[in-house]
Amino acid sequence: MTESNNVPTISDLPEGCVTDILSMTSPRDACRAASISKSFNSAADSDSVWERFLPTDYLEVIARAVSPVVFETKKQLYHLLSESYVLLDQGYLGLKLDRESGRKCYMLGARNLSIAWGNDTRYWEWGHVPESRSPSFRHFTCVKGADQVLGTGVKFADVGILRNVWWLDIQGRIASAMLSPKTTYVAYLVFRTTRESWGLSAPGKTIISFGGVRKETVNVFLQQPRTRGRPRTEAHTWALRNDGWMELELGEFYCDDGDEGEVEMGFQEHHEYKGGLILEGIEIRPK
Repeated sequence: MTESNNVPTISDLPEGCVTDILSMTSPRDACRAASISKSFNSAADSDSVWERFLPTDYLEVIARAVSPVVFETKKQLYHLLSESYVLLDQGYLGLKLDRESGRKCYMLGARNLSIAWGNDTRYWEWGHVPESRSPSFRHFTCVKGADQVLGTGVKFADVGILRNVWWLDIQGRIASAMLSPKTTYVAYLVFRTTRESWGLSAPGKTIISFGGVRKETVNVFLQQPRTRGRPRTEAHTWALRNDGWMELELGEFYCDDGDEGEVEMGFQEHHEYKGGLILEGIEIRPK
């Protein structure tokens, strides 16, 4: 055997050492490292590695799940939580992990929001939309980074259906302690419109408030504004999601380690009568 053949390689590292190394990387890196050698493959599947990728309070969180979260390994649990939302707290709140980073994503169901006149059946009704979600992303893929959290399988029992109102005011709140620290989040209003919708092209505004800082964005539209001639470049409007719903960005905020208090986010439009809005909720996900 030549001297060069005696030089140790990364594949010769003890499995315990490999486990420590992988636990400081990312879920994607751990998946890729599994193909290096048998020791790497064993370490990449270990509970020690995948527990580091899970939120520190994951046991408390899954204990709040409406349906039992069944898993045999921490890797399997991570996959379950990153595939689709798990309903918590009587089914009004959804939790999911960002598949790339393990940071928490939340969906506040419409029933979990504060909606002006939301309990008055003259203005709003509540019902179930059978096709509200497609069962996308059934398989965890380690190497695809563009999918993120769109097209997930959260299914709330009710959505809010706007019949007719002038004062449209939708607000959501979430405790910062529930979020992942040292993370920039973006909040989105998730909705659809009916074929008979009207009045949704009037300009509204979005609001994000946290830590004493309040940010407002004006000229925000739930439907493309009607314009003559050149389009209004200053207008902010919705984007189509992979799951068939639409989302409107409400704003972004930074959640630091040790931050306390509530994050408030919302949409307001008070210019004209409107109807035909189907509201699923507000999604909060890492930027």
